[in-house]
Amino acid sequence: MRLGVLDVGSNTVHLLVVDAHPGARPLPAHSHKADLRLAQLLDDSGAIGDDGVDRLVGVVRDALQAAEDKGVEDLLPFATSAVREATNADDVLARVAEETGVRLQVLSGAEEARLTFLAVRRWFGWSAGKLLVLDIGGGSLEIAYGIDEEPDTAVSLPLGAGRLTSGWLPGDPPAAEDVRTLRRHVRAQIARTVGEFSRFGAPDHVVATSKTFKQLARIAGAARSAEGLYVQRELKRESLEAWVPRLSAMTEDQRAELPGVSEGRAGQILAGALVAEGAMDLFGVEKLEICPWALREGVILRRLDHMGSA
Repeated sequence: MRLGVLDVGSNTVHLLVVDAHPGARPLPAHSHKADLRLAQLLDDSGAIGDDGVDRLVGVVRDALQAAEDKGVEDLLPFATSAVREATNADDVLARVAEETGVRLQVLSGAEEARLTFLAVRRWFGWSAGKLLVLDIGGGSLEIAYGIDEEPDTAVSLPLGAGRLTSGWLPGDPPAAEDVRTLRRHVRAQIARTVGEFSRFGAPDHVVATSKTFKQLARIAGAARSAEGLYVQRELKRESLEAWVPRLSAMTEDQRAELPGVSEGRAGQILAGALVAEGAMDLFGVEKLEICPWALREGVILRRLDHMGSA
């Protein structure tokens, strides 16, 4: 059947259409994206303003039309941290449902981490052993660890690249003191969780997902996306540490000229790099591998599992 997953994230609203059935890998058929930056549309009270809700309704309506045009039989709509943490989340969800008919399921941070972990496990298989999975989104950082398809432990921290950029790095390029302050904040937040994971022992394989990690790996010399899903892509901490001060000194326009960095995310890549560097350092990771599957694929796989057991 043809499934569609509608991901209302902190940076983008992304419709992914796949051809799928239980027991088979989902095959991408269509992708429809819109940059919305919900995480940056929150007002001082933490609410998504009327203009932001208007734009969200319009983008969801466009995605719904695209899903219909592509013959989607079952649409799986969900929202992550930007909607989850908005003080007017219930009103936003009600208005989206009323004006589009789409009822967004709001995932908790732990659910995001678990579904992303499932996608990574299915991609790498059982031979990967114990997995440590890192995922930097626009609003949050998810970390999960385990040897099965369900992680032994999973956490979500408010360390998304978009959130940190708008809240901590106002300059272009940012002031050195602002970068140091954010670095301290990021590392203090991550350090609180390390003990929860270390009691399970060292992972056999460390994996990262998300656009931020993919772009950081590309900057550091990984293969272009055009070379295909199955090319192994890695990010070494040594390379990342060398790039952080360079990114700090660049303007947003200069970062947008780097290989693999999209214009829409150029402003966030420094904050993302600080989170990635902090996580790799504090968890003692010298090298990680990039997984092309993440949260959206996890949502699809969970749906297929439920279909297969029905």
